[in-house]
Amino acid sequence: MVVGDIATGTQVLVIGAGPGGYVAAIRAAQQGLDTTLVEKDAYGGTCLNYGCIPSKAFITSADLAYEAGHAEEMGIHADPVVDMSQLRDWKDGVVDQLTGGVEKLCKANGVNLVEGTARFKDENAVRIAHGGEGQGSETIEFEQCIIATGSRPIQIPGFEFADEDVWSSRDALAADTVPERLVVVGGGYIGMELSTTFAKLDADVTVVEMLDDILPGYESDVARVVKKRASDLGIDMNFGEAASGWTEADDGILVTTETEDGEESEYRADKVLVAVGRSPVSDTMEIENAGLEADDRGFLEVNEFRQTSVENIYAVGDVVADTPMLAHVASKEGIVAAEHIAGEPVAFDSQAVPAAVFTDPEIGTVGMTEEEAEEAGFDPVVGQMPFRASGRALTTGHADGFVRIVADDPSGFILGAQIVGPEASELVAEVAFAVEMGATLEDVASTIHTHPTLAEAVMEAAENALGQAIHTLNR
Repeated sequence: MVVGDIATGTQVLVIGAGPGGYVAAIRAAQQGLDTTLVEKDAYGGTCLNYGCIPSKAFITSADLAYEAGHAEEMGIHADPVVDMSQLRDWKDGVVDQLTGGVEKLCKANGVNLVEGTARFKDENAVRIAHGGEGQGSETIEFEQCIIATGSRPIQIPGFEFADEDVWSSRDALAADTVPERLVVVGGGYIGMELSTTFAKLDADVTVVEMLDDILPGYESDVARVVKKRASDLGIDMNFGEAASGWTEADDGILVTTETEDGEESEYRADKVLVAVGRSPVSDTMEIENAGLEADDRGFLEVNEFRQTSVENIYAVGDVVADTPMLAHVASKEGIVAAEHIAGEPVAFDSQAVPAAVFTDPEIGTVGMTEEEAEEAGFDPVVGQMPFRASGRALTTGHADGFVRIVADDPSGFILGAQIVGPEASELVAEVAFAVEMGATLEDVASTIHTHPTLAEAVMEAAENALGQAIHTLNR
């Protein structure tokens, strides 16, 4: 028996329960708005279920095993064995705890949860198709809508994720065995994070990248630190090569690449991981029925309040044009959209948006580089502190990299930072706060930092920019 189409109403409808959607829904409900959240897959979205959280659990496990087996210099001798099945169970347990928490938080805040796929009927209604035979559908009418449908891994011709030998990042994080040989297509942050992880789990990893270096978008000296470490881990990196196809072989698969000049290379592997980026999910909702149109890459244009061209429909997260695909950005955008709907005086400001790459070593960045500061009309001054001069870094056995702070010379206002080294993802928060609050080099340099800590390197970089560093030579 098929349940007929029923109609309900809500003030705010949120489509997608990832970091942008569930945060928007909770904040809207906290503002006293009747809020409905629609999710077709799993609460928490890609980040909690298939991306940020499982990848960091995977990375942490690989790091622990590798460090335990490579600490002879410290007098520690061990030969750890990784049980991938148990590792996966632990990782899944972490994911389940967090996604279950999201569902409970939504309910506790009074958010109405609906499972199904939303498609627009017009600018004030969607039809929800419920999964499963005989589950039927319903129409939800809304006053305001927030689209938070996220993104999906990009497929490239000849490498279909349906083939068991071709992995997406989601497939790699669900693996219960480590391939002896892994070819990774793409040297961006996802490709390098997973390359490093599998190399530490004793896979023979080869990276092929069509550009001339890894980590496009990051400064060359930052990428160089990660590149050297990857090489030390035995990762073979090949640049200027685009993956053109693969075939089955007697002992696995054969991945073929091609240069711009037509020169071909072949790499033997057991699995090939395609990590060339992500694309927005805007093609599942029939947005044209609501008067919306995505750009040629599938993104939606929004204003500073995250409103689309249709005034009562907002968009947040990975589906938004000209916004970094970062979970914390999606969450902030979700809050801005919800509060704007509630009549609060808010707007999205991307000036102090930090980003992190969980390679070895980690990368943390925020604000402007020196070059970007010059292009923006500033007269930048730069301070840098190498981790090899940090007592705490040396005691961890991880002293590669540096902290670099960029500031405006006349005023001293901090404009940005680039950090590559241990715990960079955590250290960048201090500089992000400094940029957000309009702090100066003097503010950071004069703040007493705990000794011995990695955070002292941030203070020392600020002192270096002022020409008064103690533990490194002044520039």
